[in-house]
Amino acid sequence: MSEVGPDPGDGTTSPLEALGVLANQDVMVTPSLRHLELYTLRGLLTILWHEPTGEAAKAAPSAVVLAGGAMGGLLGPANGLYHRLGETLAAQGVPTIRVSYRRPNDLDACTLDVAACVQLLVGTGTERVVVMGHSFGGAVAVRAGVALPEHVAGVVTFATQSAGCEVAGGLRGRPFLLFHGDRDEILPPESSEIVVAMAGSGDLVRLPGDGHLLARSEDIIWQRLWEWLPDVLSTTGETGVGGAPDGR
Repeated sequence: MSEVGPDPGDGTTSPLEALGVLANQDVMVTPSLRHLELYTLRGLLTILWHEPTGEAAKAAPSAVVLAGGAMGGLLGPANGLYHRLGETLAAQGVPTIRVSYRRPNDLDACTLDVAACVQLLVGTGTERVVVMGHSFGGAVAVRAGVALPEHVAGVVTFATQSAGCEVAGGLRGRPFLLFHGDRDEILPPESSEIVVAMAGSGDLVRLPGDGHLLARSEDIIWQRLWEWLPDVLSTTGETGVGGAPDGR
C-alpha cells in the first residue's frame, strides 16, 4: 500500500482531503480495468476504473463517473449498464470510474465519494466529467455536479429520487438528462419531474412499461445516451465518442 496525498489547492479543502485517505492499493484486473481501494477512517472506498489503452488513450480529456443506488453496487440499472458503459467508453478514449460507496445511503458521504473520484480524474488531466447516478445515486450525481461546476460538464440520472436534489438549480443549465420508467414500483416518474422543475431545465426520457431497474429499456437508454454524450464530453468540438456502438 502507498499513501495518497491530497492535490495542492487554494486553501480550501478538496474532496480528497475531506475524504481523509490513509492509504490505497490497486490491481489491474485486465489491461484496461483497474480495481482501486482507498482506505479511510470512515470506510473503504472501492473503485473500478476503466482506462483507455493504446491509441484510445490519446483521446480528448473527458471522463465519466457512475454511481449506484442506496444499497451501493457497481453494475447500475438496465442489466449492468455501468459495466457496458465503462468498457465501451474506455475503448473510445474516455476513462470511466464506477464507485462503490464507503457508506451507502448516506447522502453526504456518498456525494463526497463521487466528488473525490471526479478529483482523481481531474488529477490525471481530465477537463470535463459527466456524472451519472441511479435512484439514490441520482441525488448524489446532482449534488456532485452542483459542488464541482468547474469540472462536471453534465449529469445523467436513472429513476432518481427527488430528496436531496433541492440544490439542482445549481446546475445552472448544464446538460441534464433523466430517465424514468412509468411503472417504477419504488420511485414514481413524478420524482424526476420534480427534479427537472427544481433544476429549471433537463431532458426527461419516460420509459414505457419499465420499473425501477429499467431492465426493459436497455436499448432505448443506450441509444439516447449516445445521442447526448458526444457533445457534452467534447472539449474542442470533437470527441472520441462516436455514434451508439453495440458495446456488448
